[in-house]
Amino acid sequence: MRRNMTWAALVVAVTLLAAACGGGGSGGDEESAAAEEGDGSIVVWSTEAEPDRIEKTRAIAEAFTEASGVEVDLQAIDEEQFATLIQSSAAAGDLPDTVTLPLSFAQSYAAEGITDPARAAGVIESLGADTFSERSLSLVEFEGTPAAVPSDGWGQLLLYRTDLFEEAGLDPPDTFEAIQAAAEALNSDAIAGITAATAPGEPFTQETFEHFALANNCQLTDDEGTVTLDSPECAEALRFYTDLMANYSVAGAQDVDTTRATYFAGQAAMVVWSSFILDELGGLRDDAAPTCPECGDDPEYLAANTGIVTAFSGPDADEPSQFGNISYWAITEDAAPETEQFVEFMLGDGYLDWLAIAPEGKFPVRAGNADNPTEYVDGWAELEAGVDRTAPLGDIYGEEVISALTEGPETFTRWGFPQGQGPLVGAVYGDLPLPNVIAEILDGAVDVDAAIEEVQADVTDLQGSL
Repeated sequence: MRRNMTWAALVVAVTLLAAACGGGGSGGDEESAAAEEGDGSIVVWSTEAEPDRIEKTRAIAEAFTEASGVEVDLQAIDEEQFATLIQSSAAAGDLPDTVTLPLSFAQSYAAEGITDPARAAGVIESLGADTFSERSLSLVEFEGTPAAVPSDGWGQLLLYRTDLFEEAGLDPPDTFEAIQAAAEALNSDAIAGITAATAPGEPFTQETFEHFALANNCQLTDDEGTVTLDSPECAEALRFYTDLMANYSVAGAQDVDTTRATYFAGQAAMVVWSSFILDELGGLRDDAAPTCPECGDDPEYLAANTGIVTAFSGPDADEPSQFGNISYWAITEDAAPETEQFVEFMLGDGYLDWLAIAPEGKFPVRAGNADNPTEYVDGWAELEAGVDRTAPLGDIYGEEVISALTEGPETFTRWGFPQGQGPLVGAVYGDLPLPNVIAEILDGAVDVDAAIEEVQADVTDLQGSL
């Protein structure tokens, strides 16, 4: 889950529709020959389409041009328009040279020949594969090689009130058992034990439930690609999640806004949200500020009394896991020869500036380089986050939390991608059968067993339609 894009960003995407089809790496014999020789310029698409992020990205591109002499035509593409623009540009033979894209597209675009995994692998080898998070490389593997170059990521978090936990003598909520115990102990008329997404038809609900499902080793498919949502691990995860929401959460459909608002008002002991909550929780955004009774006198009260769990585990899991989303730099088919130079810059000299665009949602997946193995994770902790006010996240949350956040990418996982089922994941996020059955269970329309049968059939049908 990312913050909603602004209307201005959408206007940028629409106005760039024609321009997006006019640059890039392929199209006709003349253009292919020029790409082989290079003309000293590249076309770059970035999904960081909010106006302030466009400005910051353009400054990084200008620094690259100054260092290399290669001109960069930067085009900001709204995430909602990205897939349509890529497909239309591929059909027209006018792809950009490199694009930022989420994990959900990386394998499918490689399979379609839109991107070139071999060139991405060359960049990774040049920079040093051992400097990247192993998980960021394995999740995007396509036919034995990474389909794109890992850039940055964000993770789903379980945030909890350390003051309330300490007062009640509760353990940190890092297992299903501990989460259940805390929700039951702290739930009252004044405060919910936990708040998390339940709204049907919402990707945020899918991401939140998937966080719990992965924690119990519930997988979308097995290694052969057979849908496995009817497994005991998935049934347990769905039963646990819906019981938690029915008995210890807030009544009614909960979404990205209501869950945050409830926790910020001091009316929930735990909340599940993405790392994009961190600057808001720290009182750095006026449009989403903590409103708890103590927050009026001390805007940082809630942040100071919040603990963060990244990965946790259920009874059927061998190890803790965390839902995470990683962004990648993909090099397109027939991209200009200068493209690798640009991507290496974005993961090298320009990397901290790139992460600084939104530190709370851009965890480094490259820890450092040969000269300094922790240069980027150390630098990230000092980056200024926020909108109306700015401060390093390390100053707000302390060393223990920062360490957990930067180590998170090694425990990131997702449904389907380790099994090479990227297209099916995309279909699941388009159709969203899980959020719908969660709502049905909470409404009393079906029980968990019937819901499992329903969602197993729905996803199997989706797979058959691909």
